[in-house]
Amino acid sequence: MSSRILPHEALPDAFKRLVNLHEYVERTAAEEGLDPVLIELVKTRASQINGCAYCADMHARDGARHGETARRLAVLPVWRETELFTTQERAALALTEAISHLSETRDVPDEVYAEAAEVFSERQLAVVIWAASLIQTFNGINVTGRKPLPEQDWSGS
Repeated sequence: MSSRILPHEALPDAFKRLVNLHEYVERTAAEEGLDPVLIELVKTRASQINGCAYCADMHARDGARHGETARRLAVLPVWRETELFTTQERAALALTEAISHLSETRDVPDEVYAEAAEVFSERQLAVVIWAASLIQTFNGINVTGRKPLPEQDWSGS
């Protein structure tokens, strides 16, 4: 395997700005009353789709710290086949998947957007869109740099 740079280390000021934006979106999510579990589901699902093991692991852990269950995390890739997710979570996951597949579809279907707009306020919807979009950037940075998983397993988190 060839050696790769870690983009976040090679351009730390750019990464710091990205992290600052992420922190702003997180604060806004809290201010708008969005459950942190919902935001972590968005980030975990997008990371699964984008093949970012580092982010999928981190956000599943973060979700667990906020009370997410192992069962729901286990079925997250097939969430549509279960009744374990709330209406808001389902709308956020559908929107996240649509955003994550833009390179293939070049569209967020009207019905997906309308479903999300129906269950979120305008600002909440903007937060979900920002969270789903930002994680795409983090995924790209980490997958390109092949950022490794942390050494400890979940029992050590």
